[in-house]
Amino acid sequence: MGTTVTGQSKGTPSMARVDAGLAGRVGGSTGFDAAACMNCGTCTAACPMGLEVLPRRLFRFVMLGMEDGVRESTEAIYSCLLCRMCEESCPAGVPIAENVRSLRRYLNREVFRISAGRPEARPPRGDA
Repeated sequence: MGTTVTGQSKGTPSMARVDAGLAGRVGGSTGFDAAACMNCGTCTAACPMGLEVLPRRLFRFVMLGMEDGVRESTEAIYSCLLCRMCEESCPAGVPIAENVRSLRRYLNREVFRISAGRPEARPPRGDA
């Protein structure tokens, strides 16, 4: 169950829903390992896509239980090439590509309702 935290963004009060179990659900059986991230930004500097949503921001959304932030970052999560250039430059050794894969699996399951690599069975179309 989530908790609501009041914050302020650009002078406008906002509410962030915090879910303490999000990291466990994102990681599933493979785990989600972003605790070592130092927020240095080296990963972003090495990214050939020049993504606006930084891996460190995505990881903080998960670690802080901010599911809305993860869902709002869907395009960036799927834009990642998984080339691992970010991992090569990461001084903390964070498994960035595997964490992005975990985020994709989570979004597939929770947002797009895709499980085990296939869409859920749909009832046959009937001619009405």
